[in-house]
Amino acid sequence: MPLRPFHLAFPVRDTAEARAFYGALLGCREGRSAAGWVDFDFFGHQLVAHCVDDAANGADARTNPVDGHAVPVPHFGVVLTMPEWRSLADRLTAAGTHFEIEPHVRFAGEPGEQATMFFRDPSGNAIEIKAFADLSSLFAT
Repeated sequence: MPLRPFHLAFPVRDTAEARAFYGALLGCREGRSAAGWVDFDFFGHQLVAHCVDDAANGADARTNPVDGHAVPVPHFGVVLTMPEWRSLADRLTAAGTHFEIEPHVRFAGEPGEQATMFFRDPSGNAIEIKAFADLSSLFAT
């Protein structure tokens, strides 16, 4: 079965901040929008940033230990090609992005070896961007 795009609606505190972060910094094309929400093309998937009064502000204290790092939970993200991942990591680093977990290779030499990085949007939503040298190891055990 061909991979279908996912849809995720999530809270933000300000749509202008969301546009600057997802559009200008991450390079996501903007789709439809209204006064209180904006659609983004997140690497072929549909994200909808909804402006709500109680959107997350700052870091979420919930984490789960994975390969020696405190991984933020909840989080969402995407799996890119390795060149796309490197390019985005370089762009985020050059922009002075604060990383919750710096770009690095996780599970080195093990099944599921992957490049990963974690950061937050301006509303505090945690995002993971990862890549595999061999995509067939996405679900390796």
